[in-house]
Amino acid sequence: MGGGSTMQAVLVAPGVKGKKVVSFDRDALKEKDAVAGLIRSIVATSSPAQRSAFHVLDLARVADLFRAWRRALPDVRPYYAVKCNPEPALVGALAALGAGFDCASRAEIEAVLALGVHPRNIVFANPCKPEPHLEYAAEVGVNLTTYDSVEEVAKVKRCHPNCELLLRLKGPDGGEAKIDLGTKYGAHADEVVPLLRAAQSAGLNVAGVSFHVGSGASRMDVYRRAIEAVRAAFDAAVALGMPPMRMLDIGGGFTAGATFDEAAVVINDALAQHFSDLPCVEVIGEPGRYFAETAFTLAARVIGKRTRGEVREYWIDDGLYGSLNCILMDHYVPRPRPLASPRSGEKTHTSTVFGPTCDSLDTVVTGYQLPEMSVGDWLIFDDMGAYTTAAGSKFNGFDTSEIKIYLAYST
Repeated sequence: MGGGSTMQAVLVAPGVKGKKVVSFDRDALKEKDAVAGLIRSIVATSSPAQRSAFHVLDLARVADLFRAWRRALPDVRPYYAVKCNPEPALVGALAALGAGFDCASRAEIEAVLALGVHPRNIVFANPCKPEPHLEYAAEVGVNLTTYDSVEEVAKVKRCHPNCELLLRLKGPDGGEAKIDLGTKYGAHADEVVPLLRAAQSAGLNVAGVSFHVGSGASRMDVYRRAIEAVRAAFDAAVALGMPPMRMLDIGGGFTAGATFDEAAVVINDALAQHFSDLPCVEVIGEPGRYFAETAFTLAARVIGKRTRGEVREYWIDDGLYGSLNCILMDHYVPRPRPLASPRSGEKTHTSTVFGPTCDSLDTVVTGYQLPEMSVGDWLIFDDMGAYTTAAGSKFNGFDTSEIKIYLAYST
């Protein structure tokens, strides 16, 4: 699919079609400046006036990332992790591009199905599921899920006996991930055979194996060791007389850019080394932040100010209980910049930026250099798509779900 046809498919995708989508010029060397220009246009021309925080989603950035994934991992189909950011326009765009979906709950499955996605393109990738959610998956035909305990086998047998399983392995240690999921999920090496036997005894088909090395891993050799462990599980199933497995799920946690490119080289090499004799195995991944993080930009409005000597304190209308919960929950490092174009030689002040709630914990940055700002000015936060609005709250009456999202595509 060429660039033009790809974008056309995105613009008519469910979740996008029928909504206003603004185009803007993107200079590859000044992409963030181009986004700022679009935000200035929104602030200046919106009717009624835009007077509260909002996000911009660049759909062309999503399409670019999808093409980059396919180039780097041509044999790995991405199943977008909906929990990262369930914005319908993002999910619909990815569906139009050819992605599958990793859902972890009934609500996520419902949201994806509502956009016209076929149930076979969904994996219920939660190793511990509430029984009513499993029963719903059975009703709508989502027939693939993960497990890592004997108890989960019994639950699936009881609630969704036609469901196929992916055995979730604990990711190897040493990946130096920012968020280590192995403390909560994944079978240890000595649990693999008992868990395969449990599924076999229950009459449930184990279709394959999954793993997750954690989010933001910095040592890419962890993928090689994980794929080696997956092959050992495949071989163990054969030794038990089970039907041949057909799926390998390499998980998510990828960040767009150089680290993803480095990971892709290791993954491709490990797949060639350990699975070249099994060409029929389907390989999938569960990227979330890879697609969502850099596609979204937040604009927050200054709603308050206090001057104390040379120190400036500002309040904005989004914060740690809203989109910027990612500071606490996802290791996001905020680097806000004024929407107004900087003036040459402009003085800056040591500044604190607070969120809107009455909790002192709701502090976005401290000791941060900003030029003099006024109530009604705007701050821009880049790379605000991953685990932001999805995990926001309604604390103090500031409802994250009311933050508007403008759709755009860069040319």
